[in-house]
Amino acid sequence: MAILITGGARSGKSAFAEAAAVRLADNGIYLATLQPRDEEMAERVRLHRAQREQGELDWLTLETPSALVEQLRELAAQYAGSERPPVVLIDCLTLWLTNRMLALEGEDSDWRARQTEALDQATEELIRLCADYPLPLLLVTNEVGSGIVPEYPLGRRFRDEAGRLNRRLAAVCERVYLVTAGIPVELKAIAARLDDL
Repeated sequence: MAILITGGARSGKSAFAEAAAVRLADNGIYLATLQPRDEEMAERVRLHRAQREQGELDWLTLETPSALVEQLRELAAQYAGSERPPVVLIDCLTLWLTNRMLALEGEDSDWRARQTEALDQATEELIRLCADYPLPLLLVTNEVGSGIVPEYPLGRRFRDEAGRLNRRLAAVCERVYLVTAGIPVELKAIAARLDDL
């Protein structure tokens, strides 16, 4: 069962995901995608770890900035047939996407085509894996398309890619929560249906 949790920055997504994890398993595996590039980001990592250590669930944290699909496959194989598998929480997909895009950035004239092809492939692999993932899976992501249009091409490209990733994952996840001001709302339960118009 895969659950997508989305919302803005500091909306309470991670706290909600961690609270939901307690209801799904006795222990958890936290796939952290943040690459601390400065001291402020490193401090955020330390704070997040400390908060998890004080929580109700025992977490194994794995730093997974880019090899997310490979790590998910490894975990699925490791816990195959387990009677009470751990919950896997990815926090967050937009950071994973950022890492992938920055790793693919280049200067030659073909870099955009290569980046598009590589991102499409990585995204497709992730979506296929999440659709049938055998362990409880919580996916935290950010809604980035509700604000202003980014000034730079890479920012606009990121916003577009993040929107497409979120939309495609929402289609394969059993539940999708939007968290705003700490309040989660289950979107699929209240989704409008064209047949109802």
